[in-house]
Amino acid sequence: MTVKRVYCLYRVSTLGQVEKDDIPMQKTSCHEFTAAKSGWQIIKEFSEKGISGFKVSAKDRDAIQEIQKDAVEGKFDILLVFMFDRIGRKEDETPFVVEWFVNNGIEVWSVNEGQQRFDTHVDKLTNYIRYWQASGESIKTSVRTSTRMGQIVQEGKFKGGVAAYGYKLEKLGRLNKKNREVYDIVINEEEAAVVRMIFDLYVNSGLGTHNIATHLTELNILTRKGNNFTSPSIRNILKNPMYRGILRSGDSWSKPFDHLRIIDDDTFQRAQDLAKQRSNEYEDKRTFPRTTRSKNCLLSGNIFCGHCGARLTATPVGADYSKKDGTVVKHRYWRYVCYNRTRHKHLCNGQTGYKSSKIDSVIEELLKDFFSDFKEVSMSDFMDDQYSEKKKECQVKLNLAQRSLKKHTSDLNSLKDEIVKAIQGKSKFTPELLSDAIEKVTQEQKQAELDVAKFLEEYSDSEKIVAELKAQHNRLLNWANIFEDSEIEVKKMIIAHLIDRITVSAGYVIDVDFNISVEQFINYKNTIKKVHN
Repeated sequence: MTVKRVYCLYRVSTLGQVEKDDIPMQKTSCHEFTAAKSGWQIIKEFSEKGISGFKVSAKDRDAIQEIQKDAVEGKFDILLVFMFDRIGRKEDETPFVVEWFVNNGIEVWSVNEGQQRFDTHVDKLTNYIRYWQASGESIKTSVRTSTRMGQIVQEGKFKGGVAAYGYKLEKLGRLNKKNREVYDIVINEEEAAVVRMIFDLYVNSGLGTHNIATHLTELNILTRKGNNFTSPSIRNILKNPMYRGILRSGDSWSKPFDHLRIIDDDTFQRAQDLAKQRSNEYEDKRTFPRTTRSKNCLLSGNIFCGHCGARLTATPVGADYSKKDGTVVKHRYWRYVCYNRTRHKHLCNGQTGYKSSKIDSVIEELLKDFFSDFKEVSMSDFMDDQYSEKKKECQVKLNLAQRSLKKHTSDLNSLKDEIVKAIQGKSKFTPELLSDAIEKVTQEQKQAELDVAKFLEEYSDSEKIVAELKAQHNRLLNWANIFEDSEIEVKKMIIAHLIDRITVSAGYVIDVDFNISVEQFINYKNTIKKVHN
């Protein structure tokens, strides 16, 4: 009698299943099933604890990879599981994993469902439907769990884990379903002061994450664990929406809770915009200074050559000369220099450089005039003018997001239809190629759904628009009051927020493109002046 060599695979998804001894139950069932089969012999067993068959791909599961390797080497004849969903629950992957084993000479059996064969198209379709159902059950379970966790954060309650820097856990008398007192999250005022300092240094003084970490170390300000702050830890603080008073659980975000707010929405959003501007992938579009350490030039990041479009960089120039008495004088000044003109002259026919002091003075006077005009405008006049423009911007973003969602949804449906054709052998695409495409489009669709929800909320929430405009007015008014007497680092950041692009051409011809909100205000002021004239 020929002995059939059997590999057994046991898997549980959660810690709770491990503690309930689900794997021993699966093992006992597989051993009993094998004992009832003539000539079957278990020669190896694999156990996966806390591995989700829905979330974790087969290529990332060590057990599956080892079993596939042994299958190719002919080390066993049968793969036995308690139920087929122990192999996985991914509808766009697991059916093809099972089929791969069969195609490599391995019989795939389940204690509860028997043998999976692929003799006909009906067998293939049955195999696919099984994992489509298993995927659906995983989705339902995931939805139930995420929904409950989402409800917890929506209620402003702590869902568990470690409190972010700036917060602490306290028992305030709240009881859970088991009548046990649980922790709530509250602001840690000492740490919150550090968080506010970090955002201020980043947004208003233009310090990068490395320099902020160095500054905190110099002040002997340490993390909760007693370590020095690092650039990554500063970056994590700057992008954490919890400082706006928002609790999260996966894709579920709560509304902002005032009792948890450390940073206002306007400051937080400016930090996100600045981080995006300073990222490597945004280099060609960057209009903010990467650093504000230089005290010699006012502009950095948003000044460009009017002839070739290259960025102008600040460079010290000059020469030494001797007086009649033999005293050597070091003559130094700063210029904005076109990179193309100095390194690739054939790319630019413009002026090589421009005195920074001459351009800086023009920009300073321009902003002084702007701030002088702004101080004369009441908040109500500013709000009336800007509100309709803001609504138009929101509508445009919403329309683009809705078109994107419609396209990705259509693409996803087409790919799923193609999967069925692939199972039936009627598609020109392989199942593996379709699986990768479905995963990619699914992520794009989810992002589009989030964008639609976000922009729909922005368009519908008039109170939020009004609050943003008030914050913008207050910020501009604050800049108007402090600009002239500010340190150069602060002036650089104010200019970067107000001006998108400064273009300089031969003969010191200077063109300034303000950001959209400032441009709208200037147009509004010009209209008012024409009316009064």
